[in-house]
Amino acid sequence: MKEVFAVIRQNMINQTKDALRDSGFPSMTCSKVMGRGKKQIAIQIINALSSAAESPESIALSQIADAYRLLPKRFINIIVKDEEVEKIVKVIIDANSTGQAGDGKIFIMPVNEVYRIRTGESGESAV
Repeated sequence: MKEVFAVIRQNMINQTKDALRDSGFPSMTCSKVMGRGKKQIAIQIINALSSAAESPESIALSQIADAYRLLPKRFINIIVKDEEVEKIVKVIIDANSTGQAGDGKIFIMPVNEVYRIRTGESGESAV
């Protein structure tokens, strides 16, 4: 078994939930988190300045002020069988890819054991 966890844009959670459900993955855990990636401030400033109606100084200052702030994200956690990992990764990528920085990350970790609290079942049948 594997643990698939993904950090995605907050506004993408509903379409991600729908895509996962439609692909046979209805169970998941989701949390609100804050974080940031490796955004490059120079690229942000250049992009903002090139399409701006505001003064270049005010845009540059706002971009610099925002460069290191934490952004709201969603954290999804799902336990799947080993053979389902590629499928679920594709579903998450397809549902979240905009081609822009900040689309998110997916991490895969091994799961040694699972227990269902209600019945005491263990292993894949507990998932």
